Order: sequence, then C-alpha cells, then structure tokens
Amino acid sequence: MRAEAFQVLRRKPVQGYDISFLITNYHCEDMQKQKLIDFIVQFMEDIDKEISELKLSVNTRGRLVATEFLKQFI
Repeated sequence: MRAEAFQVLRRKPVQGYDISFLITNYHCEDMQKQKLIDFIVQFMEDIDKEISELKLSVNTRGRLVATEFLKQFI
C-alpha cells in the first residue's frame, strides 16, 4: 500500500520529526481502518528494517576501514 492511497503521509513533516502522519476522523470514517492500520504498521516495520540494514552496513565498512588502516602499524 502506498501513502498516496491513504493521503495520510504528510509531504512536510511536523517540526522535530522526519516523518509524520495526519490521520483525522475523516480518514477513519472514509477509509478502511484495518488497511490504514496495516499500512502504518508495515511502513514502520519497513523503516526499522532499512535502518537496521544501514547500521550493519556502516559498521561493516567501518571495521574494514579500521582493519586496513591498522595494517600499516603491524
């Protein structure tokens, strides 16, 4: 499901946040609540997974760089 289908993902997030949703009573009445909930849960799971993968990638690259750098002292 895409955010455009629900019209709840803000184009400009609330100050202090990177991502924000605006869910009003209209959204709950006009749209299927379960699909709206499923979308938000899936979105958060996907973001969490992507952040975890990025952290692993950064740590792996950092370890390789440190290993190569420290080889000159051996």
